[in-house]
Parts: sequence; C-alpha cells; structure tokens
Amino acid sequence: MGAGGCRGRDRAAPPQVHEIVFKNFYTAFLSVRAQRAGPPGPRKWVTCLRDLRLMPCPHTEPGAQDYFSLRRSQMLCDMEQVTALRFILRQPSPAWLHFGIEELQLFPPDSKELPDPEKVAAEVQQMWALTEVVRARQAAARIGRFDVDGCYDVNLLSYS
Repeated sequence: MGAGGCRGRDRAAPPQVHEIVFKNFYTAFLSVRAQRAGPPGPRKWVTCLRDLRLMPCPHTEPGAQDYFSLRRSQMLCDMEQVTALRFILRQPSPAWLHFGIEELQLFPPDSKELPDPEKVAAEVQQMWALTEVVRARQAAARIGRFDVDGCYDVNLLSYS
C-alpha cells in the first residue's frame, strides 16, 4: 500500500488562460493557484479553484483516469495576465502509491472557440421541435391543385 498525500506542480502559463485540459492519474482533489504579472517584487499566488473532486471516492477507481476540462468560467479568479499556475494535488487514500495529472494542456482564448455544449444541445433540441411543428402543419395543409376530398376530377387534368 502507498501513502496518501499532497503534491504541487508549477507550470508557466500563457498571459490568458481560457481552458485547462488534463488526464487524471489517481488524484482525488485538485486546487489551482495563479500567479499574475504585477509590480516588481514578490508575486502573490491567488486561489482560482479549490478542492475540485476528481474521484467520487478516493479509495476506489472511478474517475482515477478520466480526462477533465476546466473552463475559465469555473475559476474563482480572473485568468488574465497570468504568468504561472500551481496545481495542488491531494490524495487522502493510502491505496494509491502514485498520483498526479498527465497530458496537461493550457489553452488561451481562441477566436474559433467552440460553444458551450449544453447551450448547443438546448438550441438543437429547440430547432428539432420547431421542425416537427412545421412538418405537422405542412402535412395538414397538403391539398393538391385538383384534389377534391381525396379524389381528382378527370375533366380538370391535362394530358401531356
């Protein structure tokens, strides 16, 4: 058996961080602190994310190797003028010998940013409902030019 604990990992950051993507490796809780550009002298670390639960239960496997995406909107502080990020990893369970985060990627704002998936799903569902209403109305309004009560008057039809 291992020993649970706490680890820190510092990473230089782009001036603006819009999204943080990583793969968990048996880390139960994650906190993120940011260091910002400022006046000369010692720079302070500001807590941007506190104790995000990555594993539902630190003693069992679920969530232990999942991918996570942390967006700017989830942060407790502004993610502009950032010079470094500190990732504080906690695993209280002695069941895991090693823990950490892997494949860490920091993304700045992008003009081709993907929209929020929840919002897109709601809009697509609303559009589908509207198309169903239009389709139902069209089916009810389908009456042919020469159709009278489901029958055709032969004298009104032309031969071509």
